[in-house]
Amino acid sequence: MLILQLAIILIASKVAGSLSVRFGQPSVLGKLLVGIILGPSVLGLVTESATLTELSTIGVILLMFIAGLETDLQDFKKSGIAATLVGFGGIILPLVGGYFIGGMFGLNSFESWFLGLLLSATSVSISVQALKELNQLQTREGMTIMGAAVIDDVVVIIALAFLMSFAGGDVNLTTMILKKVLFFAGAILVGWKIVPVFMRRFESLKVSQTVITAALIICFVFAYLAEYTGVAAIIGAYIAGIAISVTNFKDEVHDKVETISYSIFVPIFFTSIGVSADFGGLKGHLWMITVLTILAVLTKLVGAGLGAKLSGFGWNSSLGIGSAMVSRGEVALIIAAIGLNTKLLAQDLFAALVVVILITTIVTPPMMKIFFNRGDKKAGSATV
Repeated sequence: MLILQLAIILIASKVAGSLSVRFGQPSVLGKLLVGIILGPSVLGLVTESATLTELSTIGVILLMFIAGLETDLQDFKKSGIAATLVGFGGIILPLVGGYFIGGMFGLNSFESWFLGLLLSATSVSISVQALKELNQLQTREGMTIMGAAVIDDVVVIIALAFLMSFAGGDVNLTTMILKKVLFFAGAILVGWKIVPVFMRRFESLKVSQTVITAALIICFVFAYLAEYTGVAAIIGAYIAGIAISVTNFKDEVHDKVETISYSIFVPIFFTSIGVSADFGGLKGHLWMITVLTILAVLTKLVGAGLGAKLSGFGWNSSLGIGSAMVSRGEVALIIAAIGLNTKLLAQDLFAALVVVILITTIVTPPMMKIFFNRGDKKAGSATV
């Protein structure tokens, strides 16, 4: 049954992506929407399973690995100040907004702060694909978005550990921070000194496709260690891609990984997001979903957008950057699951938040297209 479902996912995602482009939208939007149609909410042709989830995880890891391969390290370094302002701008406003909305929903102080932290999370895995399609990934805006995503992930996870330690969770804040520091220090050192040597040594083995195999080993090890130390696996994969991007193997690895990824794993990732949606039993929470969705979109758009504006970007670029940070994706889903398990989120609020996270993921690509294309048109008219 899984094999048939994979065939359905692949053909549906490619056709839906093509139709989305025909209607002037990024292909990723069509892939997300077709997942909802295929899933239990509509047709029920594809259902969630452990295997499908694992294949989806590989897809998002490879997508971020490719983004790392396409990153210019020098440009990435130059975006440090802008990424910091965007990252913190995209945390502060959702955090405060979530806290006050939590109070309106009758949550206590800890629960309200937890809701704020959840809304502060960002996952740019969807934004990466939209940036690639809009030819913005290697621009200053793209580098700022990627840097801000790394900052957002680290700060939110540390803040979450801090909150959980006060809320009675079994969390050692010092250990949590130390593990993250060790990961980033180790990843930078290994990426600088060991990755190039490992790639050259592995290339000399008397078997086929050694370069791509070595690259995938590095990608998966970095992703695993990132996950193990409490940093998202996608951040580890992104750092692995950057490490290989400065070697002579960059082009070969990029071409082969892109072929593998976009032929099977990445389409499964995009489609599975929609498949995971279940809208049953949520009619009584439409007001809550509406309020939380508006809050989730506006606080990221305005907060991160103002951070970009303070960094010297124009309004269209600033709003484009802000819209790229709107998607909460798998990072927020993980935090929501933690909240449910620790009783910081009630079941009805958890269910509503899952829908909100899905909506933020779906609206991100068209928002990015609107703002970035508007900026391109103005730049073009100015040139003329």
